[in-house]
Amino acid sequence: LISKEISELKKKGKTASKKIKEAEKIPEEIEKIEKEIKDLKEKIDYALMRLPNLLHESVPFGKDENDNVVIKTWGNTPKFDFEPKSHLEILQNLKLIDMETAAKVSGNAFHYLKGPLVLLDLAIQKFALDFLIKKGFQIFIPPFLINKKIYEGMIGDPHNFAEASYKIDGEDMYLIPTAEYPLGGMFADKIFNKDELPIRICGVSSCFRKEVGTHGKYSKGLFRVHQFNKIEQFIFCSPEKSWDLLEELQKNSEELYQKLGLHHRVVVACSADTPSKAAKMYDIEIWMADGEFRESGSNSNCTDYQARRLNTRYREKEGQAPIGFVHTLNNTALATSRTIVAIIEQYQQKDGTVLVPKVLVPYMNGIKKLEKIHKKIN
Repeated sequence: LISKEISELKKKGKTASKKIKEAEKIPEEIEKIEKEIKDLKEKIDYALMRLPNLLHESVPFGKDENDNVVIKTWGNTPKFDFEPKSHLEILQNLKLIDMETAAKVSGNAFHYLKGPLVLLDLAIQKFALDFLIKKGFQIFIPPFLINKKIYEGMIGDPHNFAEASYKIDGEDMYLIPTAEYPLGGMFADKIFNKDELPIRICGVSSCFRKEVGTHGKYSKGLFRVHQFNKIEQFIFCSPEKSWDLLEELQKNSEELYQKLGLHHRVVVACSADTPSKAAKMYDIEIWMADGEFRESGSNSNCTDYQARRLNTRYREKEGQAPIGFVHTLNNTALATSRTIVAIIEQYQQKDGTVLVPKVLVPYMNGIKKLEKIHKKIN
């Protein structure tokens, strides 16, 4: 418009210097306005990223994890004719774990697993994978590093970002705390045809967590560590299927623990203990030798919370416009460290050895019992 005014002035033989100066300032003003818009958008996004998901009506109200509701218990409390020991004491006596050397090499809450305990960790993974393959899951080893966009899209409130995650200095890359994140990020900006859904996938990975803010919580041995292995179930589905699929995932997890013969219970997380990304979450809690139940894995329906952030949508048919966002669900099939804790403490014997659950023996090179390692590595 201003260029037209300048042209008209020149045609009439009038001076256009004032308008020309105004025109020269326009790029600078545009740049200023664009920066203001960008800053405002960042503030809006910052606020929106901190909004939690909408809780399902069945989620109980509560102030903290003590208000979680137990809905079922499986198995009987193990009975011992001796004073049961903690998994850490047992494993140290059997020379199957070395946390002191790991502390020198990497810091606290790291460990070296040794000999048959390595086989047990791998056996748990293979057992869970074989089980899930039969259930129709496609299996993946995902990247262990992901970028900030995927991380923020999956994690929920980014306030937890720095506390929970290991960041690579000088790069917007993060070590994964769970395979859930790279699995969910696989289909960012993807549009599914409805008949492709649901998609059941499974990730096997190492997981890395700072575990900041867990002071005072149970942290002995393998229960709360910075690095561990985990088998993760993940589903992309249409919205009307997600609640039925949440129960399917839960059934899978419970069946795994039952096949392992591990005494456990299932709780529904209360409102305060449900992560901001989830609409509802179940926890499986394992029985431990001190008589307490502690969380071993979780199962969440995140509805369209993560999909909106990562723009994962679906449509009725190929060529049609998207009609909505998919729902995502994630579930800890088995975390090896806490599964090992449960096996050691529930299968311990009076002589200090540990029986291997029958379903894992085929994966253990014939080992049926964890016994003391006598050979020393110099």
